[in-house]
Amino acid sequence: MRVRMLIGSLLVLLVAVVVRGQQAPPPPEKALPAQLNGVTKQILEMAEDFPAEKYEFKPTPEVRNVREVFVHAMSGTVFATKTARGENAKWDEIDPATYKDKAAVVAAFKKAATDLDAALKALPAARFQASPQPWVSVIEHTGEHYGQMVVYYRLNKMVPPASRPKK
Repeated sequence: MRVRMLIGSLLVLLVAVVVRGQQAPPPPEKALPAQLNGVTKQILEMAEDFPAEKYEFKPTPEVRNVREVFVHAMSGTVFATKTARGENAKWDEIDPATYKDKAAVVAAFKKAATDLDAALKALPAARFQASPQPWVSVIEHTGEHYGQMVVYYRLNKMVPPASRPKK
């Protein structure tokens, strides 16, 4: 009898711990901006970190170089910002030739990231609850180019910022 009571008590305690440990996922108005800002900051950190003298690196002639990849990823950030502001946004490819070097790319990308954060904060929660688009598409797009840049880092015998040991 005591063993049953002990086992029963342990089961109740275990269920309480498991239930308490489970948290509801954040609502869309919190989750989507957090994911979008998060991946934007990751690729911006790479743009800041990648050596300026390697900004023209490309693994093969038919793919974008480092500078072009960062500008292309920034195109998604600008699109998301315009959408959040309620502008008639279409995905316009930003011309990488407009940004001649690392300093120009980083300055523009920082502005784009700041503008995105402000626009998302100003957006009513109902907009995120109505549809996850275009936010999910921009998150996916930016994430794909984050992965591409990880490869560019590795091809240059460098470690991406997120893979470095934390101090």
